[in-house]
Amino acid sequence: MASITGDKIKDPLHPVMKPFFLLIPLCAASLWAQQPVPSLATAPWAQLPDDAKIAMIDGQPLTMGQFKAFTSFLDPRAQSMVMTDPSELIRELALMRKLAALALEQKLDQQSPAREQLEYNQMVILSQAAGQYVANSPTVDSSEILVFYNTHKESFKQVKVKAIYIPFTQTPEIRDGKKSLSEAEAKAKAARLLAAIRGGADFVKLVHENSEDETSKARNGDFATVTPNDNIPDALRAAVFQLKEGETSEPVRQANGFYLLRADQVSYLPLSQVRDQIFTKIKQDKGTALLDKMHRELDIEFPNPLFPGKSAGPVKGQ
Repeated sequence: MASITGDKIKDPLHPVMKPFFLLIPLCAASLWAQQPVPSLATAPWAQLPDDAKIAMIDGQPLTMGQFKAFTSFLDPRAQSMVMTDPSELIRELALMRKLAALALEQKLDQQSPAREQLEYNQMVILSQAAGQYVANSPTVDSSEILVFYNTHKESFKQVKVKAIYIPFTQTPEIRDGKKSLSEAEAKAKAARLLAAIRGGADFVKLVHENSEDETSKARNGDFATVTPNDNIPDALRAAVFQLKEGETSEPVRQANGFYLLRADQVSYLPLSQVRDQIFTKIKQDKGTALLDKMHRELDIEFPNPLFPGKSAGPVKGQ
């Protein structure tokens, strides 16, 4: 029993049990992790071969491979703890094994709440393993990849863009002997330049005379080569991908200026470059469809009117 002296609790088990009970929730939390945890490969001791014996626990060897396998289940916080002191984790593992053996000896696994917790944890782990199995089980052949590429070809469009940038300010001022433009003035100037371009004026010449985006101006207006999946403002994306090669957009307003965007070159990423991307997409879609099918085929009834079920009968086929 713990005893109390003043404000402190004296417990002979406390120094040992504190890290142990801290690690248990960390291990449990990792069961729910849906993203990879940090690798321990950067630690010098992690370079030992998998068959290297790193500890003896009750006369039984613990190898580096076993240790790596155990730590792979830990969440990022526990991974950090292991990096700091891997021997502490081994001590906790040894204690966990001893306590687990005691639990089996006392048949605690057959008593509540341990029995239900074991059943639940087993269900969680196995369902995650089965979910990964279902997700990885679909096959994808070359013909499917080709059909997807041709069907979704616009997704692989790429446009080499030239731009003229006309900035504006809400408080026009004179800077370096030049008056800054208001929003209305900048829009009007962009409209005049667009009319000139559509009348046959040289776009690059107008870039050097009017654009105030110094980076693209130094490259004869070359702004970027963009694809539909690039992280660009929606207004720019909408303007660019409706252009045919050689066309110039209407003025596109952004926070501090207007852009005139010219589709200098329109092409498509070759199949060879996006094959792996398409393969992964099709495989993921098939896996998701299989899981959705399993969910739709669930047969669940709520016969007790006092229980707040969402339906009074089976949901199968919905």
